[in-house]
Amino acid sequence: MEDKTALAKGFRKQSRRPSRRGSTVKPEFDQKIVSLRRVTRVMAGGRRFNFSAALVAGNRKGMVGVGLGKAADTPLAIEKAFRDAKKNMIKVNATPHMSIPHDVEAKYAASVVKIMPAPGKGILAGSSVRVVLELAGLKDVSAKLLSRSKNSVNNAYVTIKALKKLESTKIRNKS
Repeated sequence: MEDKTALAKGFRKQSRRPSRRGSTVKPEFDQKIVSLRRVTRVMAGGRRFNFSAALVAGNRKGMVGVGLGKAADTPLAIEKAFRDAKKNMIKVNATPHMSIPHDVEAKYAASVVKIMPAPGKGILAGSSVRVVLELAGLKDVSAKLLSRSKNSVNNAYVTIKALKKLESTKIRNKS
């Protein structure tokens, strides 16, 4: 009699719902929030709050983008920023070892960055520049912020601008 109830319980337990263990799908792009701000505007009735989110999205295989989203609540702002990052995604021209082929420098607003290959060193970069390089999947890269700007959003944008300037190694070898 115990065997029948155990079988019946086991059968019931399995037939309720399919297992969800293996069904969790890994998202295509990883994302990291670079900046999350609460912005206030003063109206006749008092203060009104909005949220501004800047995030970096990338697949760690050469695709990376920066997005900015603004909304009345934080999750909506983050979702908008992610959509914007996916829309502004770029393909990084990297070497087969996921480094960069040559030095590159860029300026965006007051932010200036210089990115250089650094064989065997890993990622040597700070602030949002490091986040962009990590999510692009680059290794053995050194970056230096030459400006005194602490604006993390502009620093992320200038890194994207610098990575856009990279020439592919194939094109350089042919010419």
